[in-house]
Amino acid sequence: MSERSQRPAAPDPDPAEPRIGLALGGGGARGLAHILVLEAFDELGLRPSLIAGTSIGAIYGAAYACGLEAKEIRERSNEVLGRWTDIAKHVLVSSRRSMTDFWKLRPFTAALVKPAALLEAIFPELQSVHFSQLKIPLEVVATDFHRHTPYVMHQGPLLPAVAGSIALPALFRAVEHDGRVLLDGGMTNPIPFDLVQNKTDFTIACNVLGGPAEDPSNELPTPLEIALSASHIMQSAIITEKLKASAPDVLLSPRVERYRLMQFHLIDEILDSAAPIKDELKRALEQRLSAAP
Repeated sequence: MSERSQRPAAPDPDPAEPRIGLALGGGGARGLAHILVLEAFDELGLRPSLIAGTSIGAIYGAAYACGLEAKEIRERSNEVLGRWTDIAKHVLVSSRRSMTDFWKLRPFTAALVKPAALLEAIFPELQSVHFSQLKIPLEVVATDFHRHTPYVMHQGPLLPAVAGSIALPALFRAVEHDGRVLLDGGMTNPIPFDLVQNKTDFTIACNVLGGPAEDPSNELPTPLEIALSASHIMQSAIITEKLKASAPDVLLSPRVERYRLMQFHLIDEILDSAAPIKDELKRALEQRLSAAP
């Protein structure tokens, strides 16, 4: 990990301050909004006591837990994910598929790329890190294909855990890890705030799935977009039921539903649309800290 990208070591937490749990959910390109959440922590000079992440939330949670500053995470995302065609070419090298195959991917065909290849292109820091080396404790959620249950990882090598968490069917290959076949964690726990609720004093969750588009397009979606959106419709239903049983102290819901799940090249627009959640989170954190005994 380079000195430029590594966040300075934080002082030992003040025992008088509440332990903050942060849950970052899945949502494809809409998950770029998580960057704003991390920026709010950095700008206030705070950091979570525990992070739980699913899918793209696992990517950003892992990068932040490794010690990357939110500013660096934004720059890296803009540099790599902002050129989605370039990153697609990079990760397709190992699969020997063409760009035409990528954009015309049909459901139920073999997935094109290994999720680890994408992670290595954006955050190479994840390659050699173990959970025990993280600066912030992290729990990563994937879905166990054979058991049909969520699988939570918090020890061992970090890269395969995050790769399993983002292995969305129809786009990425499944990941074999810990003797299991892992798929995208959003299929079973789209926003894992339940993993931090009983271990912290104050829970923040970011839901980037969004609701139905306010002005839906009449353009016919591609087969890949249909497959991804079907998964997200299911995930929205899971979130609705979870919130009936319990809710985080702060639930951030950036207005990013107008963006398609693969529109990573619109990073600037997505961050602009989601910008209000940064101030919303800052106010919530300042209010909670001022109320602490």
